[in-house]
Amino acid sequence: MDLLQTYKDSGNSDGEDHRTSDQSSPDSSPPRLSIVPKSAAPKVDDTMLSLTVAAAITNKTLTKPLDPTQHVVEFNPTYDQLWAPIQGPAHPYAKDGIAQGMRNHKLGFVENASIEPFVFDEQYNTFYKYGYAADPSASAGFNYVGDMDSLNGNDGVSVYNIPKREQKKRKLENKMEALDRERLDEEANGTVDPEEVANPATDAWLRKNRKSPWAGKKEGLQEELSEEQKKYAEEYAKKKGEERDGVKDKGEAVTDKSTFHGKEEKDYQGRSWIAPPKDAKATNDHCYIPKRLVHTWSGHTKGVSAIRFFPKHGHLILSAGMDNKVKIWDVYNSGKCMRTYMGHSKAVRDISFCNDGTKFLTAGYDKNIKYWDTETGQVISTFSTGKIPYVVKLNPDDDKQNILLAGMSDKKIVQWDVNTGQITQEYDQHLGAVNTITFVDNNRRFVTSSDDKSLRVWEFGIPVVIKYISEPHMHSMPAISLHPNGNWLAAQSLDNQILIYSTRERFQLNKKKRFAGHIVAGYACQVNFSPDGRFVMSGDGEGKCWFWDWKSCKVFRTLKCHNGVCIGAEWHPLEQSKVATCGWDGLIKYWD
Repeated sequence: MDLLQTYKDSGNSDGEDHRTSDQSSPDSSPPRLSIVPKSAAPKVDDTMLSLTVAAAITNKTLTKPLDPTQHVVEFNPTYDQLWAPIQGPAHPYAKDGIAQGMRNHKLGFVENASIEPFVFDEQYNTFYKYGYAADPSASAGFNYVGDMDSLNGNDGVSVYNIPKREQKKRKLENKMEALDRERLDEEANGTVDPEEVANPATDAWLRKNRKSPWAGKKEGLQEELSEEQKKYAEEYAKKKGEERDGVKDKGEAVTDKSTFHGKEEKDYQGRSWIAPPKDAKATNDHCYIPKRLVHTWSGHTKGVSAIRFFPKHGHLILSAGMDNKVKIWDVYNSGKCMRTYMGHSKAVRDISFCNDGTKFLTAGYDKNIKYWDTETGQVISTFSTGKIPYVVKLNPDDDKQNILLAGMSDKKIVQWDVNTGQITQEYDQHLGAVNTITFVDNNRRFVTSSDDKSLRVWEFGIPVVIKYISEPHMHSMPAISLHPNGNWLAAQSLDNQILIYSTRERFQLNKKKRFAGHIVAGYACQVNFSPDGRFVMSGDGEGKCWFWDWKSCKVFRTLKCHNGVCIGAEWHPLEQSKVATCGWDGLIKYWD
């Protein structure tokens, strides 16, 4: 039955195959036979062979010394390989265990250490003097090498740490020992004369009766000083005495003189020559640009550095000269020099009237500030700190006319009380010489400019800056003027332009107003306003006087005024179309 069943199953399967083949396409390819590839080589177990080869390669790598010339190591070497000798086996007698290839000294391997020369010299000399030194290779703990007994006896002190008194004592002891040896040698040889030993004027007596380190030196007889040496000694003693008394280097002393050049100091009514004319008053409120030269004042033998009109009236004009003189000139009548003030030994830098014009200040390169009486020419008082004053100004308030401010070459603004002559305040914040002082905000504050290319605003009487103005593009501003309305400052910048700053709380630069065209680089040319505030004017380095319109900032007119620099320009306070200029040619010119 089993065979029949098998036959039946095989018959069914053949029939299925036949049906399947009938269903396929007659063009289909015949079925492919897959032949399994078989190797004719005998099968060998190579596991042990692989392990043996790997072990051999590893052993070779681990035992092979490194080639010192190769730059790349392609495996991780062992400690023994790294410290193996370059050639041959390790030295059999190397007790310290250092490989012969690493030995660079007969005692072993010496490492390079970064030690300051002073520290090395200190330890080197200490070792040779005391026998011990600090061990630089010891990281912590007891780090000394050498003679431990000497170390404990000297408390570990180095040769450079011996106290001064100990050093002095040792030097004296050594010197005494040397002298004693020398004296004993002389006595032993019999070269010492008893008479010399008994005579105090001889070296032998000094050596025997030695009391001080200097007793062995025999000074020569004092020769008489020459006249030059005596003079120098007197000056030196005087200077030392002044320094001891707290007196600094003051300005040079000059005899104050004044010469009156007018006909008489008082007229037939008894009025002083400085009294203003009674009919002097402003004709109108509208200013005009001058066109022509009407007068020239000449009297200074060198350049004129500054001019100032008499306050409120302008019937006199004051000038500061580089010939050390200050002159005052008549404007309305004769047009001549009325008085010359001589009290400086060097050029006069700045001048400033008080409010009523009866007194004025002068600042000179002789380091003196002098307070003059305009009428009599007497010097009321002199002030000096030993530095050059670049600008002087009295407080404009009528009740503070006794307070003087001066910008100095030592970066300070010094405040004096004219009545007492005492310094009452110092404003010390600038980083360069102070060039200008301008009062703003009803004289409660003042603005200063300096060679440090900055503007600083101060509360009067308080030496703390309340506003500091400094920008990378700013240049030094050696001349500043206040607008008649008090709201603006015009600053002459040394990059050939006039900048306008507000005098309000923030002291901002007005970027819309900028006056340019003139060449002032290197010169402190004065900048000024017309009394009605409609025009800005300034001198320049080529002798011209420039006029700009305040509103449009356009150049209105240019006048060729001087040969050389036109350093100063002032608008007359009453005559609205008249301007005075001064220059380094020594002339003062009046324009209408």
